[in-house]
Amino acid sequence: MLHVRSIWNGAISFGLVSIPIKLVNATESHSISFRQIHTEDGGRIRYRKVCELEDREVTSAEIGKGYEDADGSIIPITDEDLSHLPIPTARTIEIVAFVPADRIDPLQMDAAYYLAASGAPAAKPYTLLREALKRSHKVAIAKFALRGRERLGMLRVVGDAIAMHALLWPDEVRAPEGVAPDADVTVRDKELDLADALMDTLGEVDLEDLHDEYREALEEVIAAKAAGEAPPEAPEPARGGKVLDLMAALEKSVRAARESRGEAPAEAPAEEPAEVKPLPPRETARAAPKQAGGKKSTAKKTAAKKTAASPSARKSTAKSGEGTKKTASKSTAKTAAKKTTAKKTASRKRSA
Repeated sequence: MLHVRSIWNGAISFGLVSIPIKLVNATESHSISFRQIHTEDGGRIRYRKVCELEDREVTSAEIGKGYEDADGSIIPITDEDLSHLPIPTARTIEIVAFVPADRIDPLQMDAAYYLAASGAPAAKPYTLLREALKRSHKVAIAKFALRGRERLGMLRVVGDAIAMHALLWPDEVRAPEGVAPDADVTVRDKELDLADALMDTLGEVDLEDLHDEYREALEEVIAAKAAGEAPPEAPEPARGGKVLDLMAALEKSVRAARESRGEAPAEAPAEEPAEVKPLPPRETARAAPKQAGGKKSTAKKTAAKKTAASPSARKSTAKSGEGTKKTASKSTAKTAAKKTTAKKTASRKRSA
């Protein structure tokens, strides 16, 4: 940290306590930048700063600041003018309040800086402020001036250091009007349960494990071009489509996330391609018999079944049965009557 060039020198004003500090950048960019070139011969394209009144190129030492007024006239502003601004935060980070960290909207956060203690006398008050922030579980809200404007800042503890996040003023953050969908949508509990399951399956991540894959791919392209080789081919992009069934999409996402983490698949059965089986041919009355003699026997069986199944046949059978019973009973009665008459005649003869 001591080897990083400071971009601002001043002090933290903590009530009546003053802490001399140096402001250094807390972040650095690793993005790959390109130069503009002439496509025909590869020559660099450079911009020259030309004075429009004298029509000549000027050096950096000759360039200053100026404010363009409404009528188009330029009002020169020097560094000395800016150093004498009538505000207390010109060289001071003035702490104005201590608030819980969740009171700060992340949308307000801008650039991040480290506040380094400047010299041995700053060590004691610097440590005092750091430990007070730790014990209170709060962040400090401050005002400071940097690069020609007054800004808000949030001081918090990072390791053994104090960091400051530049904050946008509240009126610089736009309201999210017209961003949310206008359609009236109902989210079912089952959909929320699957979304929770997907969040739990994805779990947490160590941010140290994340890296810039775009920059790595760009470095491979540059290395291949420098070696006179063909750049690597891009993989086939994933084909997206309309999500017709949100539940199915969530279930599939949960299964994919679990499989990628080496976990057991979900209880829902995995999707398998449907197997199409041909239907057997329908048997018809005109189908050819397998044997020559099968025709008659089939006809007889069919006729017997029809007779047995026919309601009129059942009635006819019942009537014939009843007729047979009646005939049998009449015959029995006649026989009994004859026997009785014979007995009476025999009896009369004996008495005579």
